[in-house]
Amino acid sequence: MEHPTGYFTALDAVTRHVNSARPDAPVRPERPSPALLAPTRQATARALRRLADRIQPRPLPAAPRCS
Repeated sequence: MEHPTGYFTALDAVTRHVNSARPDAPVRPERPSPALLAPTRQATARALRRLADRIQPRPLPAAPRCS
């Protein structure tokens, strides 16, 4: 073999891939990412809600009924 390092690297990668599907595979806990844009999203949502309230058509007044 010309490049034994490539062989060992490939063998290690395949072994890690095969072992990762096992039920007892090591698991890294997922860290929640900080919400960097939360204030911006909230402000945008408030502005859009106010805009929707302004442009929403109002129901027509009920016509008087003759009985």
